[in-house]
Amino acid sequence: MTPTYDAVKRCIDLVVAIVLLLVLSPVLAVAAIAVKCSGSGPIFFRQVRVGRGGKPFDILKFRTMRPTRSPGPLITGAGDPRVTRVGRVLRRWKVDELPQLVNVLRGEMSFVGPRPEVPRYVNMFAEQYRELLAVRPGITDIASMAFRDEETLLGRSSNPEDLYVREILPRKLALSHAYVRRRSFGLDLRLIARTVAAILGWPRTGEETT
Repeated sequence: MTPTYDAVKRCIDLVVAIVLLLVLSPVLAVAAIAVKCSGSGPIFFRQVRVGRGGKPFDILKFRTMRPTRSPGPLITGAGDPRVTRVGRVLRRWKVDELPQLVNVLRGEMSFVGPRPEVPRYVNMFAEQYRELLAVRPGITDIASMAFRDEETLLGRSSNPEDLYVREILPRKLALSHAYVRRRSFGLDLRLIARTVAAILGWPRTGEETT
């Protein structure tokens, strides 16, 4: 992909992130108040993810879980008792992901790109991540669409992390590689449209890999 593509995409990300932060500010404010009223703990959840060039950064989300003294599992399945009632609503409508607009504004993420992963799993699949870490990670991509029911799949397993590492993550990596090798403005727009449609619950159309 030419440097022009990356430069133009970054400009679009910057402008759209600013516009969305302004337009969605009432939603962000209501969500922040709801999280604050849901119990003790911070409004925002921060977690170290591996970004472009292997550089770590803190991904931002609204907190959807009860705070605990010891770290819990890195992945979350449907029905996880750690998730609050407010958190379930935020997760259902992906409102918990909106603070990532700040990550986009900072240049740590793009709207479309391979989802950033925690260092533990990046180290486990270091060779597969080599190509993916050459591009800016994103809020959504082909793998995100294919596995938008990931929490349900994990919730059905007696060992969610084993299922994630053994089956789900390798498949997601393959789809993310497909995106990186085929990325274009047209593909980005289709993925954004499908992401919005999925959040709104519209019927699925076509294949995520096209």
